[in-house]
Amino acid sequence: MKILLGLVFLKVFLLIPLYAPADERHDQRQGVYYSLSVENDLFANRDRRYTSGVRFSTLRAEERLPRIFRRNLDKIPFFPEDGKKRFGFQLGQSMFTSDDITDRNPPDNERPYAGWLYTAMEVSSDTGSTLDQFQITLGVVGKYSLARQSQKTVHAIIDSPDPKGWHTQLKTEPGVVLSYQRKWKAKKEFIQVAGLGLDFSPHLGGSLGNIFTHAAAGAIVRAGFDLPQDYGPPLISPSMAGSNFFVPANRFGWYVFAGLEGRAVARNIFLDGNTFRKSRSVSKKPFVADIMGGAVLNFSKVRLAYTHVLRTREFRGQDGKDNYGALTLTLRF
Repeated sequence: MKILLGLVFLKVFLLIPLYAPADERHDQRQGVYYSLSVENDLFANRDRRYTSGVRFSTLRAEERLPRIFRRNLDKIPFFPEDGKKRFGFQLGQSMFTSDDITDRNPPDNERPYAGWLYTAMEVSSDTGSTLDQFQITLGVVGKYSLARQSQKTVHAIIDSPDPKGWHTQLKTEPGVVLSYQRKWKAKKEFIQVAGLGLDFSPHLGGSLGNIFTHAAAGAIVRAGFDLPQDYGPPLISPSMAGSNFFVPANRFGWYVFAGLEGRAVARNIFLDGNTFRKSRSVSKKPFVADIMGGAVLNFSKVRLAYTHVLRTREFRGQDGKDNYGALTLTLRF
């Protein structure tokens, strides 16, 4: 039953871009973006707390919005009427464990085991100087997230220690999150010398729901050669949302970047525990910051990005800060 549920999620995700009439599909695929993001603490040579995130994303060509969104964009607060509109879907899974995955009965003061399987719809508006992103995320926490099976399968393949604490994971709970973010970027690079450029992109945003509720602010600085027209590489929520699209370059381009995001956290189910049922939980900190840096390679219709994230302590009594790596491959067709 659990595996069947996962396959249904995957099938729906794969078929969604194909629901348009046949005579429109070819046109819609001109400029469609497909992304695979993998986040894992093994990039930091560790295996605990936020241990893995995987997300598949597809983003449609400009102005190919479903009718329900075209008719209701004016009802989204702050969403600009001008700008290039894009619509996308996501399917992802995130998992969290305690400090010692070989401990069958983790201490109550350690982060609870938890999984999150979700799908999301996103609509964005890009004016060239601002990017607005509105997202609706639906999913499930608990055993139907399939996180236990995923981690045990991967660990068996790579001959890593078997995680033994999944019987203590959060209880099954459906989840919904509404998210909004606005990023700003100067239309011209601040510095441009011999093809090398420098630009700066601040952002504000927030999420509301039983999974995440927080307000966020931050910025990234990019420096490189033939900077592509994007807003930084995308990261998995609750981290900073970059852009799943980029304007293809006719030649090879690259950039390095550094960024910071601070979040005022009202709710994080993976720390607070289940909303309506008794479960494991820890005492979360109200303010969390991500410090990040990395590099992006861009060639024609391909973008490869690596981000390393250092996250401040998220709950009281946490042993050290978290850090993990994020790798994203984006293809444009």
